[in-house]
Amino acid sequence: MPKLKMKTKRAAAKRFKFSAGGKVLYKKSQQSSNTPLSKSSRRIKRALRLGGQLEPGDVKVVKKLVPYHNKYR
Repeated sequence: MPKLKMKTKRAAAKRFKFSAGGKVLYKKSQQSSNTPLSKSSRRIKRALRLGGQLEPGDVKVVKKLVPYHNKYR
């Protein structure tokens, strides 16, 4: 009997990007919230624009949600 394929959680596939080295990258929140960014400082806006990298413990969870992550680079 053939092995069944896992379904990809589409919400996770859209929210996370995978680097070639296996890191999981994400876009930081609060960029398009109700509070306008014009009231935020330059430092905060720059930090939000950079995005972030997940901690190693969370990477395991995301890789389970997106099993064929090489496809979503």
